[in-house]
Amino acid sequence: MTTLLRPLVPLRIIPPGMYARRASSMMERAVLSQRSAWLTFVTGFFEPVFFLFALGYGFGRLVGGIEGVDYAAYLAPALLAISAMNGAIMEATFSIFFRLKYAKLYDAVLATPMGPVDVALGEIGFALVRGAIYSLTFLIVMLAMGLVGPGWALLALVASLLVALAFSAAGMAVATFLRSWQDFDMVMLFVIPMFLFSSTYYPLSVYPEWLQVLIQCFPLYHGIELIRSIALGHPHWGLLWHVAYFAVMTVIGGVIAARRVKGLLLK
Repeated sequence: MTTLLRPLVPLRIIPPGMYARRASSMMERAVLSQRSAWLTFVTGFFEPVFFLFALGYGFGRLVGGIEGVDYAAYLAPALLAISAMNGAIMEATFSIFFRLKYAKLYDAVLATPMGPVDVALGEIGFALVRGAIYSLTFLIVMLAMGLVGPGWALLALVASLLVALAFSAAGMAVATFLRSWQDFDMVMLFVIPMFLFSSTYYPLSVYPEWLQVLIQCFPLYHGIELIRSIALGHPHWGLLWHVAYFAVMTVIGGVIAARRVKGLLLK
């Protein structure tokens, strides 16, 4: 009798279709667990909005225009890229680090038919959702203020999703290397210079040539250049270089994140 039932055991442990829904199940768990924290998602766009009003319209009155557009219109696309980055980074580093090191969530998850790739894809997907919410809410502000046209806004949203996806994958990969909360100082040591220097507030040409080369290595620089060109209505074939940059960043980050989760939890 035992011999006859043995082939049916995997069907009992792994429900039919489980393989097709494992990463989405991880995302579903994240959505359900964050229902009580919805306010943090809605209010996450306030920081770039404050920067837009303080600098775009306050400081912008002194600056005038840059590259033929008002300073607020020049600044807003950069802040949209930053919104996408912030949402993704917050979820992919702080939240995932807590679940990995303290909540021990992934130890329980990997005791189910789900694997490291499911964990990585699910968490990266949810970090993308948070980045998308930040981006969409700020884009609505841009539309309301006339800083982007409706047609270009849709393309800018797609570009911001690409930025959020890349930072989600890279952020989760980084989170697997962090040992304590003090290590987040190193994360901010990388994020803050990107925020300040990635042609956010003024063109790249104001920097010396050696610094321009360094800045062009920053992921946020590519996001700002991609979204700014689209939002200002100046798309060109050169933007495909930025798209390729984020595609490679996403793949590398996702592969490292999955392998690190496997190495840390399936020893």
